[in-house]
Amino acid sequence: MLVKNGWLAPGTAGASTEGLPAWIERAAILLGPQTKTEAELEDLLRLVFHYDAARTMADRTNQDVLVREGAREVIRELANRVLQSKDVDSDRFKEIVEELKRATPYRSRELFQPIRVALAGRAGGGELDRVILLLDSAAKLNFAAEVKGARQRMLEFCATLD
Repeated sequence: MLVKNGWLAPGTAGASTEGLPAWIERAAILLGPQTKTEAELEDLLRLVFHYDAARTMADRTNQDVLVREGAREVIRELANRVLQSKDVDSDRFKEIVEELKRATPYRSRELFQPIRVALAGRAGGGELDRVILLLDSAAKLNFAAEVKGARQRMLEFCATLD
């Protein structure tokens, strides 16, 4: 699937490229249980390899999330934390969420939907949080497609937002 979509060069999947087999295994562990079909898995992986802040902002569903009360406040707080921190891995993502809960009055959908739109590029459920967990580790690897990490996505998103 990675090769078929041009995300990984042919012959690389079995190679001893530093960190690549571990990333692929982790992606399967995080995303596999969230999907029922190969097409659904491919759809989630596409979010790792393709990020366009302008396209994200143009999507009607995403616009609906971003006009809700508090969405910009959540995004502002998220940006501060993502831009001033280390890579966003599982532990750091949990810390950021807890920090956002302390800094804003928002919970549940009002908190997570803007995070998912800004970093995964789409509104949706918890499966998108798992996509977010794969971004920074993927950005450090030698994929055929450029992977934008959380910091780069946040910068692009905020530049497009205003």
